[in-house]
Amino acid sequence: MLDRIILKAPVFLLIFVRCFALILTLPMFSMRSASRVAKVALAGYLAFFIFGSADFTVYDQYISEDQVFSLIYVLIAAGEALIGIIMGFFVTVIFASFSSAGQFLAFQMGLSAASSYDALSQVENPLMGQFFNLVAMLIFMQTQWFQKLFMTGLVSSFNSLNAISLAVSQEKIVTFMLKGLTSLFSDALVISLPVMGTLFLITVCTGLLTKAAPQMNLLSEGFPVMILVSFTIIAFAMPGIIDFFVRSFSKGFSDLMIFINSFGGGS
Repeated sequence: MLDRIILKAPVFLLIFVRCFALILTLPMFSMRSASRVAKVALAGYLAFFIFGSADFTVYDQYISEDQVFSLIYVLIAAGEALIGIIMGFFVTVIFASFSSAGQFLAFQMGLSAASSYDALSQVENPLMGQFFNLVAMLIFMQTQWFQKLFMTGLVSSFNSLNAISLAVSQEKIVTFMLKGLTSLFSDALVISLPVMGTLFLITVCTGLLTKAAPQMNLLSEGFPVMILVSFTIIAFAMPGIIDFFVRSFSKGFSDLMIFINSFGGGS
């Protein structure tokens, strides 16, 4: 196997580039605290195991017999990196929907100012967004979607999708990415709507009572009430939220596989 890898080093490097680009854009792996050596090692191991089953015969005419790298090879490597980035970005979009739901809740609860740096999303994120992001990451690891992404999605992409088919199908890629961004906001609203709707009713009732009896100053007491109600609803709705997380991962993975298989290994 090692002799074959040495003989086909340019092909092995293309596989490594796609795996490494996917790892760099995935949530949790894209964190700065994650070891770069571990990322390179994981990409190398993935490339090693995928090398025996990957079909890169479409690239044979672009790789010279003496294995000398050319400008065309560099462009192909860039295309392989772009494929990995697209796959990782789509998974990131799924997690971003959960983080966005937390941001919607934090704004309605009055906790939007309680923001700090989120190591998972690598942006300034309210505490509720970090909470939902962490829950989504735990579910992603617990339900083995991480293994399915690498063992099924990544392996299938090598048999169906390559840099050349990617270059001639820009419209399909744009449609796929726009669909992911659309699902981001729709999923975020579905997750946050029960709490946001309840808090909206509490705000309306508090405003009416304050208008009827201004001396009670209910608006100043409304913030702790809304926070308490929000956490209570989230606690009771957590099983349903977790089930929605699992269904979101399942739908996202299904859409990703449909996108990959739609190319059909076209050259």
